Amino acid sequence: MASRTSLPAPTTPDPTAPAGPRVGPLLGALSTVLVVAVASSLAVPGLADRVLPAGLAVASAGTGAALLRRIARPGRAGRPWRLLGVALLLVGAGQAVAGLLGVGLNPGRSGPQDLPLVLAVPFVLAGSVALLGGEGPGRWWSRVGSRSWLDAGIVLVAVSVVAAVVVGEALGSSGTAGDPLVAAALPAVGALLAAIGLLTAAVLPAGRRATGSWVTVQWLATAVVAVNGAVAAALDSATLDLLTVVAWAVVLVAVVLGAAADPGPGVPPPRAEAGTQPLSGVLLSWCSASAVGVLLVAGVAAGSPVGLAEGVGALVLLLLTAARSVLWVADGERLTRRLARAEAWFRSLVLDADDVTVVLHRGTRLAWVSDSVQGRLGYGPRELADRAFADLVHPEDGAALSAAVAGEPGAHAFRVRTRAGAWREVEALGGGTDGAAGVEGRVLHLRDVTDRRAAERELQRMAFTDFLTGLPNRARLMAALGVARARAQEGGPASVLLLDLDGFKSVNDVAGHEAGDRLLAEVADELRGLVREPDLVARLGGDEFAVLVRSGLTEAAALAERVVAGLDREHRASAPDGSPDGPVFALSASIGVTELRAEDDVATTLRQADLALRAAKAAGKSCVRSHGDAADAATTRRTRLARDLPQALAAGQLRVDYQPVVGVLERRVLGVEALVRWDHPVLGEVGPDEFVPLAEDDGLIVPLQRWVLDRACGELAALRAGGRDLKLGVNISVRHLQAGCLVADVAQALAASGLPPHGLMIEVTESVLMSEQDRLDSDLQTLHDMGCVVSLDDFGRGYSSFAYLARLPVDVLKMDREFLAGIEHDARGAAVVGSVIALGRQLQIDVVAEGVETPGELAALQELGCRFVQGFLLARPARAADLAAVVDGFDPEVLRPTERSPSFH
Repeated sequence: MASRTSLPAPTTPDPTAPAGPRVGPLLGALSTVLVVAVASSLAVPGLADRVLPAGLAVASAGTGAALLRRIARPGRAGRPWRLLGVALLLVGAGQAVAGLLGVGLNPGRSGPQDLPLVLAVPFVLAGSVALLGGEGPGRWWSRVGSRSWLDAGIVLVAVSVVAAVVVGEALGSSGTAGDPLVAAALPAVGALLAAIGLLTAAVLPAGRRATGSWVTVQWLATAVVAVNGAVAAALDSATLDLLTVVAWAVVLVAVVLGAAADPGPGVPPPRAEAGTQPLSGVLLSWCSASAVGVLLVAGVAAGSPVGLAEGVGALVLLLLTAARSVLWVADGERLTRRLARAEAWFRSLVLDADDVTVVLHRGTRLAWVSDSVQGRLGYGPRELADRAFADLVHPEDGAALSAAVAGEPGAHAFRVRTRAGAWREVEALGGGTDGAAGVEGRVLHLRDVTDRRAAERELQRMAFTDFLTGLPNRARLMAALGVARARAQEGGPASVLLLDLDGFKSVNDVAGHEAGDRLLAEVADELRGLVREPDLVARLGGDEFAVLVRSGLTEAAALAERVVAGLDREHRASAPDGSPDGPVFALSASIGVTELRAEDDVATTLRQADLALRAAKAAGKSCVRSHGDAADAATTRRTRLARDLPQALAAGQLRVDYQPVVGVLERRVLGVEALVRWDHPVLGEVGPDEFVPLAEDDGLIVPLQRWVLDRACGELAALRAGGRDLKLGVNISVRHLQAGCLVADVAQALAASGLPPHGLMIEVTESVLMSEQDRLDSDLQTLHDMGCVVSLDDFGRGYSSFAYLARLPVDVLKMDREFLAGIEHDARGAAVVGSVIALGRQLQIDVVAEGVETPGELAALQELGCRFVQGFLLARPARAADLAAVVDGFDPEVLRPTERSPSFH
């Protein structure tokens, strides 16, 4: 049987606690009845034999009725207390009979008043058993440990011996033999109930410990009533009658408070808690055994011989106490060994760990520090003993230290000063508790994260910085726009300038991409000098820049005019040999301006700025247009497109072009990406960036993408039938996913075309991932289980793509053009791209580089181990009729490494 020596702290009942029903009025009524009865008996002694039993009868019956009707909880939880309530009603009836007969509280002979008391005994025992057996499965006695049985036995024998001695002395003094039912049965019942009270405290779990304490008090007081009743019956003492009243009042109060505090049986307690006995029970057994010894020694000293029954009882008590002492010694030795083993394990764990472990006491003072602090912070463990931990923590990080010491969940980061005076960043994970279960202090594990945090900050800087110009990138701009929008909701003005360089394409075509990159870097420097201090300049990609201005539309437009004037000049490009004798280009800028309004989201603001920029480009070079100037023309065009889009499918104005994806190792075209185009009869070719959002807004995106799936699968199936092993990539809109029919549409397109599922690649962007996570998890897994390939498109634009790689069934990762442009001469950009390729290799995900336009970019990607590439350098999008020739005529020589290695080497 498991040890019961690990004892929880004793629970002290609180009669004022609000738990359970309100019992204050009942306790007040009980007190009033008993006080009136005692006062009446003292005032008129001749009425004591009738008044005292009548008072106890009213108090007992009232308590029993309250248990049955108000205090005991309904159902199984209140069953023990209802049984005790019936017993109290019977006891009250017996006391009422005693009052009517005038035999007093403690009559010397049995009579009719004892019949209800005898009938109450089965209910008392049944209620006690119900209270003991209500916790957890199995029989209650199997959950009581050997130590608790010994303690209960000690109390049983001790009370019996004391009762025998006291009652015997009382009978000897009175000179009568006494009634056996009164002289023997009452003390025996009292001793049994005292033992039951102790067992109840041992069986009940911590959640019912208050109830167990009240039950112990209740049965101990009942034992006092029983033994005192036997003595009073022999001596006929008014003082003993008053003691009976007081003891019985304690019984009734304990019953009421125990029932009110009892939450009822709940979930079975943990194994370590089951059967544990409170320390009060152990002390009770020791005190009762000691009391017997003191009583017998005192009797012998007074000349009273020890009878046979008392001697046998004392011998049994001595043997039980000795057995209990042996068990205490064995438990102590076992716990000592366990403590030594646990301490050895603790030292092995702590001393071999790289983390610094500290033990705090008295707030934040260091009680103990592991030896690893020497290598991490330079201090010796003894050097920090009893030192205030707060003295080592940076003053600005006091809140984080307080949270760690308070035990708040999670890791808490703060800076700690080393012995040399430097600051190291640590993460603190807390353990231990303050004051719980008698344990005081706090254990903190300090992990040095200085290098990791520096790397994270550098990665964050790279993630939010344009590699070529050093300006904030699109992601950083989007975050700043979100902050500015929140500020606009509070009345702070903000505007956005969208800038595009005029004539920049000719710089790349004539002087080369390296000259174009140098020009972009120069423009970035000039923009920094032209804008004001609080304004944010960002590069969106290519030759497109944005400026977040902390002012209204008027000041923003004036700033835009100043920027246009500052950039309108001639620029001389460098010659191929690096000399400044290259061709001269006229450079200017067009700018669209819009005000950031609180009611518009960030995407709407950027769309308005883009409309204004288009209007500026249409008006000629070096122009500034605000959103209001461009809104009418843009609205007219958008209205026309929205009106004509529903008929575009039926009129055959839509087509699908295909851009090849090339395998570097295979040196051939491995797949194609489907790109939908609209040949408008009036407006000419309309890009998908215009009409796809219209289709999404007008509810046409599902039929549009269903048509693309059917057309693309059919055309690719025809190519595959000609012996060309190609995969087809099709982009999926978030609205198609929201419609809930994506899986069915894919299955229908595959079945109609005969294209095998592994030949279709479903491409989703991170915007889809962030919008429909639950739907995405289910539908993508279903498509993946069907055999389709799942691709994450435009990787590098979002904030949390890595989280999706770990959760979703992604097979292919497509890096966005803006993510890898210029890597042939940028070491940081190449490092980031190389990290993504390595990550894909580690996760067994194929990585495709989109937008490859120069031989230098291709060479850099080959050096970094990228196996799949796509872009204008390799092949431009082709119509379905020309696709076979493009695939068959692909020249693998384009993949031959260039003589000039990438500059980052």
